[in-house]
Formats: sequence, C-alpha cells, structure tokens
Amino acid sequence: MANNPSTIKRIRQTTKRRLQNRNRLTSLRTSVKQVRAAVTEGNTDQARELLPAALRNLDRAAQAGTIHANAAARKKSRLTRLVASAG
Repeated sequence: MANNPSTIKRIRQTTKRRLQNRNRLTSLRTSVKQVRAAVTEGNTDQARELLPAALRNLDRAAQAGTIHANAAARKKSRLTRLVASAG
C-alpha cells in the first residue's frame, strides 16, 4: 500500500481517469453499434439520425485521450462511408 502523499494522490487520479475512460469508451461503442445495427437492418433514416451522436462521441473520446486521434478519424471515416453506401 502506498504511504507517501504523492503516491496516494496518484492512485486517486488514476482511479478517477480509469472510470472516466471506461464510461467514455462504453458509450462510444454503444453509439457505434447502434449505427451499424441500423444499417444492417436497413433503417437508413435511423442510421443517419444516429450518426452525428456517434461522431460526437468519437471526437470527445479522442479529445480526452481515451482513444488516439487517428483511430477516431479512421472510425469516423468508415462509419460515414457505411451510412452513405447504405442510402
């Protein structure tokens, strides 16, 4: 167990960041899955409505450092292309 103040604070910070990253990643994956499911089911209108929220979640995760900026750009590009080709 940590016993000096800086290490105790570092443990608090990493725990907080880990929980925030997990929440961001979970909501990100859910929104991307919803868009993909809508395209698979043939609901292009619903996919177009869900796409901006998914892109916003990707941008937020990249800005916060949860995922790499290039990974977010790649996922955004592929998701946009998927929705465009479905319509």
